[in-house]
Amino acid sequence: MTKAVYTHGHHESVLRSHRWRTAENSAAYLLPHLTPGMTVLDVGAGPGTITADLAGRVARVTASEVTADALALARAEIAGRGLDNVDFAVADVHALHFPDDSFDVVHAHQVLQHVGDPVQALREMRRVCRPGGFVAVRDSDYAAFTWYPELPELDSWLALYQKVARANGGEPDAGRRLLLWARAAGFTDVTATSSTWCFATEEDRAWWGGMWAERVLKSLMADQALATGAATESDLHAISAAWQEWAASEDGWLSILHGEILCRA
Repeated sequence: MTKAVYTHGHHESVLRSHRWRTAENSAAYLLPHLTPGMTVLDVGAGPGTITADLAGRVARVTASEVTADALALARAEIAGRGLDNVDFAVADVHALHFPDDSFDVVHAHQVLQHVGDPVQALREMRRVCRPGGFVAVRDSDYAAFTWYPELPELDSWLALYQKVARANGGEPDAGRRLLLWARAAGFTDVTATSSTWCFATEEDRAWWGGMWAERVLKSLMADQALATGAATESDLHAISAAWQEWAASEDGWLSILHGEILCRA
């Protein structure tokens, strides 16, 4: 099994993006299936905003991350909201240390695109999910991102991101592959859907464009691009400027496609 490196890292510009995520804007396909008595494993909880929202809807949530430092971000969010029904675990999704049939729901948002073996990850998620429960996964699909104005530097950004992510052992176009991976993992009852985020208002463009203008210069992705020769400092500054130009455009528009799977265990 190939071990993947997390492309984004945890720079504040990255966390600013991840903390925007809620159960409503990132797990709407799952919410109708949640009931108050359920237990949930949230794989790759990140800064914990989705975890906290899920905890408000079910009996208990376990937040997992691959390192204690990453898990500390979720701990801080949960503590800040005063929630007392969340547990925390350092765990590798390829080899979860939980017993079989431990949870009613196993959820992962923007995780499988970063792992070395997404099929094995889904097998493990299935193993720890109780019979009749749900494995719920949502991942973006970078090749399906679309925007206007059509700035060539943003094409360069997309090509660079895909190159760095794949060099790290991930699959940035994961959204379109979720159904394939679920079937390979042994699921037979799978509902595959898609949904989008759209950024088109002045406020949204300023937030998203400003975030990526900083992220392409200061995040772990930038360090990796420079270290591997995938980009130069000049390349990154040109991409950063293009994000600022996009954000300032009155006609600026961006849509991000996500694949989703809801699998019956």
